[in-house]
Amino acid sequence: KAEPAAENAQTLKKDTDAANNAANNNENDNEMEDDLNIDAQDVELLARAVYSEARGEPMDGQIAVAAVILNRVEDEEFPDSIPGVIFQPQAFTAITDGQFWYEPDNQAYEAVEKALEGEDPSNGALYYYNPEKSTSAWIYSRPVIKKIGSHLFAG
Repeated sequence: KAEPAAENAQTLKKDTDAANNAANNNENDNEMEDDLNIDAQDVELLARAVYSEARGEPMDGQIAVAAVILNRVEDEEFPDSIPGVIFQPQAFTAITDGQFWYEPDNQAYEAVEKALEGEDPSNGALYYYNPEKSTSAWIYSRPVIKKIGSHLFAG
């Protein structure tokens, strides 16, 4: 009985260490990260968002999803925190359909780390959507900036 508990503790420690490493990486290299005071919970929320919204997409697409969330935090039209943006009503399909609560994989954490380091393959986008799945007429009014994988990134 002690072994599963030890394995769970090791897994939790690995997940926490990965989140802390992503949160603390390049302490002075990223002005956005410094301004936002990113903590391990923010990193986990971002990783859950990336995994639930963009798993199966290329790495650039996953980084771009994290970047869109960070871009929104910096934009005056959106909440000024990562949880505020992620949990804004109707903002992300994965919140409403429950996929947000799936456990993120290492690739999602890697994408978050790269976005926190300043990578933004979305070129400053505030929105993204999959035109094969989107039912919002409004999203089609946004000017498309870039296509990555199956997502269109828009301003």
